[in-house]
Amino acid sequence: MLVAILVGVIVGALAFVPLIKGMDLARNATPTSNFGHAGALLLGVLVSFVILAVAVVLCIVFFRDLVLPFALAEVGALIVAAVAFGVSRMIRR
Repeated sequence: MLVAILVGVIVGALAFVPLIKGMDLARNATPTSNFGHAGALLLGVLVSFVILAVAVVLCIVFFRDLVLPFALAEVGALIVAAVAFGVSRMIRR
Protein backbone atom coordinates (compact mmCIF):
# COMPACT_ATOMS: atom_id res chain seq x y z
CA MET A 1 0.00 0.00 0.00
CA LEU A 2 2.93 2.33 0.65
CA VAL A 3 4.04 1.99 -2.97
CA ALA A 4 0.54 2.94 -4.18
CA ILE A 5 0.57 6.03 -1.98
CA LEU A 6 4.03 7.08 -3.18
CA VAL A 7 3.09 6.59 -6.84
CA GLY A 8 -0.13 8.51 -6.22
CA VAL A 9 1.82 11.41 -4.73
CA ILE A 10 4.17 11.46 -7.71
CA VAL A 11 1.33 11.36 -10.25
CA GLY A 12 -0.59 14.04 -8.34
CA ALA A 13 2.41 16.34 -8.32
CA LEU A 14 3.04 15.70 -12.02
CA ALA A 15 -0.60 16.49 -12.77
CA PHE A 16 -0.02 20.01 -11.46
CA VAL A 17 2.59 20.78 -14.13
CA PRO A 18 0.03 21.33 -16.95
CA LEU A 19 -1.74 23.87 -14.77
CA ILE A 20 1.46 25.87 -14.42
CA LYS A 21 2.09 25.64 -18.17
CA GLY A 22 -1.48 26.79 -18.81
CA MET A 23 -0.89 29.81 -16.61
CA ASP A 24 2.28 30.61 -18.55
CA LEU A 25 0.40 30.32 -21.84
CA ALA A 26 -2.34 32.60 -20.52
CA ARG A 27 0.21 35.14 -19.32
CA ASN A 28 1.86 35.25 -22.76
CA ALA A 29 -1.42 35.35 -24.73
CA THR A 30 -1.96 38.36 -26.93
CA PRO A 31 -5.36 39.63 -28.09
CA THR A 32 -4.72 38.10 -31.53
CA SER A 33 -3.34 34.73 -30.39
CA ASN A 34 -5.17 31.49 -31.09
CA PHE A 35 -5.35 30.70 -27.38
CA GLY A 36 -7.07 33.31 -25.34
CA HIS A 37 -6.51 33.61 -21.63
CA ALA A 38 -9.36 31.27 -20.73
CA GLY A 39 -8.50 28.79 -23.48
CA ALA A 40 -4.96 28.34 -22.24
CA LEU A 41 -6.11 27.88 -18.65
CA LEU A 42 -8.82 25.41 -19.64
CA LEU A 43 -6.32 23.45 -21.72
CA GLY A 44 -4.12 23.10 -18.64
CA VAL A 45 -7.07 21.91 -16.56
CA LEU A 46 -8.07 19.41 -19.26
CA VAL A 47 -4.58 17.92 -19.54
CA SER A 48 -4.28 17.73 -15.76
CA PHE A 49 -7.63 15.96 -15.50
CA VAL A 50 -6.64 13.50 -18.24
CA ILE A 51 -3.42 12.65 -16.39
CA LEU A 52 -5.33 12.02 -13.17
CA ALA A 53 -8.08 10.00 -14.86
CA VAL A 54 -5.72 7.80 -16.90
CA ALA A 55 -3.65 7.02 -13.82
CA VAL A 56 -6.74 6.05 -11.80
CA VAL A 57 -8.09 3.88 -14.63
CA LEU A 58 -4.74 2.10 -14.93
CA CYS A 59 -4.75 1.54 -11.18
CA ILE A 60 -8.29 0.14 -11.37
CA VAL A 61 -7.34 -2.24 -14.17
CA PHE A 62 -4.10 -3.56 -12.67
CA PHE A 63 -4.36 -3.05 -8.89
CA ARG A 64 -8.03 -2.91 -7.95
CA ASP A 65 -7.43 -3.33 -4.22
CA LEU A 66 -5.13 -0.27 -4.07
CA VAL A 67 -7.37 2.24 -5.83
CA LEU A 68 -8.56 4.14 -2.76
CA PRO A 69 -5.12 4.93 -1.27
CA PHE A 70 -3.75 5.71 -4.73
CA ALA A 71 -6.58 8.08 -5.65
CA LEU A 72 -6.56 9.83 -2.28
CA ALA A 73 -2.79 10.31 -2.42
CA GLU A 74 -3.07 11.58 -5.98
CA VAL A 75 -5.72 14.17 -5.18
CA GLY A 76 -4.01 15.14 -1.93
CA ALA A 77 -0.70 15.72 -3.69
CA LEU A 78 -2.41 17.85 -6.34
CA ILE A 79 -4.01 20.00 -3.65
CA VAL A 80 -0.77 20.32 -1.68
CA ALA A 81 1.12 21.27 -4.85
CA ALA A 82 -1.47 23.94 -5.66
CA VAL A 83 -1.38 25.38 -2.16
CA ALA A 84 2.42 25.35 -2.07
CA PHE A 85 2.54 27.08 -5.45
CA GLY A 86 0.06 29.72 -4.31
CA VAL A 87 1.88 30.37 -1.05
CA SER A 88 5.26 30.60 -2.80
CA ARG A 89 3.84 33.08 -5.31
CA MET A 90 2.34 35.14 -2.48
CA ILE A 91 5.61 35.19 -0.55
CA ARG A 92 7.61 36.27 -3.63
CA ARG A 93 5.46 39.38 -4.07
